[in-house]
Amino acid sequence: MKAISASVTKGIQIGSRLVCADNTGARVLKVIGVIGYKGTKRKHPKAGVGDMIVASVVKGTPDMKKKIVKAVIIRQRMPYRRADGSRIVFEDNAAVIVNDAGEPKGSEIKGPVAKEVGERFSRIVRIASIVV
Repeated sequence: MKAISASVTKGIQIGSRLVCADNTGARVLKVIGVIGYKGTKRKHPKAGVGDMIVASVVKGTPDMKKKIVKAVIIRQRMPYRRADGSRIVFEDNAAVIVNDAGEPKGSEIKGPVAKEVGERFSRIVRIASIVV
């Protein structure tokens, strides 16, 4: 994965529930793994804005429920710091379902998307209505 300019504090861990912000049919995702996480023994994997995760669909349409999907985190409640010194905070934790190449499966995204996501996944920012 490419590096991003902000020092993102990892605010989401395994077991966290995220809002699915796209129109794929999923409503709530539960984090079950973090792709590319290299931790130490007895530490829980954590993820932040712009990280790719493996998630299970908890709520959604009957054909999407209980599916294991890959997703990218686009918003997190925990504040993180940008290079210019400002701190960014969102109202909720949200993710967008993607395929293995990092391209979104849905055609639209509800709510704002963090600018740091666009540094790694430009396809997500192209379909976003608001980029903060």
